Formats: sequence, C-alpha cells, structure tokens
Amino acid sequence: MQKDNITEQLAAHYKEIIKLLGENSEREGLLDTPQRVAKAMQFLTKGYTENPEEILKKALFKEDYRQMVIVKDIDFYSLCEHHMLPFWGKAHVAYIPNGYITGLSKIPRVVDVFARRLQVQERLTTEIKDCINRTLNPLGVMVVIEAKHMCMQMRGVEKQNSTTTTSDFVGVFEQAKTREEFINLIK
Repeated sequence: MQKDNITEQLAAHYKEIIKLLGENSEREGLLDTPQRVAKAMQFLTKGYTENPEEILKKALFKEDYRQMVIVKDIDFYSLCEHHMLPFWGKAHVAYIPNGYITGLSKIPRVVDVFARRLQVQERLTTEIKDCINRTLNPLGVMVVIEAKHMCMQMRGVEKQNSTTTTSDFVGVFEQAKTREEFINLIK
C-alpha cells in the first residue's frame, strides 16, 4: 500500500476520533490535525519498515578486538503499546567482539528501529540485545535501558519522577564481573 494512501486512511480515522471525543473536526484549529497526526504516527512507528540486522551488516568489519565496546546514553523515544503514550530515555549497549565489529553509529540506529514501533520497555531491551547477538555473533551483549513513561506520569498512578530500568544480557555478560564492569562504565 502506498504511503500517501496510508496517510489518508489514518487521517480519516483520526478525524473520526476527534468527532467521537466531542470536538468539532471542522474547527479551524483542528482542520489539519488528522493529517498531521497521521504523518506523526507514521514517523513514530517507522521502525516497522526498517531492518536492524541490515543496518549492522552495512558496516561490518573484521577486527581482532576482544574488549568491551560500549555505546551509552543513546537517547530514544517510543510509544507504549498499551496506551500509545510516549516513553523515552537512554539506552546503554555493550558488546564484546568475536572477530567482527560494527560502525559505532549503527548501534543507536538499531535502538531507534526497535524504539520506533509500538513497544514495551522489556521487549525493547531484549530485541536490541537479540539483534546484535544474532548479527555480530559477539562473545556477549548487554543492554540497559532507563526510561520515563507518560502512561505512569500523566494517567494511572501519576508518578512524575519514576524511572524504569531494564536490562538483558547474554554470553560473557552472564559473569557477574563483566556485568559489573559495564554498569560501572555507564555510571
């Protein structure tokens, strides 16, 4: 289906939602809102059209480096799949190469691909780890994500200052000493 057609279909649904909420969708300030929201949602969920493994493979280099590679403080924005409200924060990713490295900019791009889908933080953490592990076949991978969730801040329990931290790891990061090194380096 063409992108313009999808945008128009989404806009028609958003126009109907505006009406169902009790607003006048023909009011001046709301006339272009359905189109804007449709385009915004397509941008916020563009991760469905991108292949994270291919992103990593585009900059795969043979290298005999076998120490920890960390890309930390990767800003991301996502939408909670339960309420379609934003959650955002920082991802910290480490891997220990096993003959191959990838371009450093590819790690944040992988984070963005998975974040630009309807998500839960727990799955986001695991998907990033699994993708890097599958594609690079490193000695180990660890991902830590710290995020704030609007579904907790502006509705529900309304806890403005709460942060959720998730982690997932595989390979040599199963050793406590290696995990501790990573945690110390991201602080």
